[in-house]
Amino acid sequence: MPTNQPVDRVVRIEEVPWIEAPGHHGALSKLLINPTTARRSFTTFASRRTSPKGTSKCTRTREPSTSTNILGGKGVMTLGDRTFVVEPHTAIFIPPGLAHAIDNTGLENLVFIVVNVPADELPRVDTRI
Repeated sequence: MPTNQPVDRVVRIEEVPWIEAPGHHGALSKLLINPTTARRSFTTFASRRTSPKGTSKCTRTREPSTSTNILGGKGVMTLGDRTFVVEPHTAIFIPPGLAHAIDNTGLENLVFIVVNVPADELPRVDTRI
């Protein structure tokens, strides 16, 4: 197989460890598909879980656009100077360069899927949760 071609990848979510990015408190990610796990992947596909009162620092990315789908829980998404209540069945698109953060305001885990295009790696600290 030529080395410049993407490689297929099938992964079971429970087999991927949770990680915590710096500045994200009570917010964990499972990097399911990314350039590290699927050579030459052009996207990052991650499952995220933020505990009640968990927060993520405000981030502004230069290149990737981000799509998020809320699966469970309730929170507040900040996009620039606007805030939105997010809950299941909420989809969010974040264009490159827009400052954004998400905080869990509910009583249960805020669970969501994040897709970055092109692929983006989170700086992280591995955790054993």
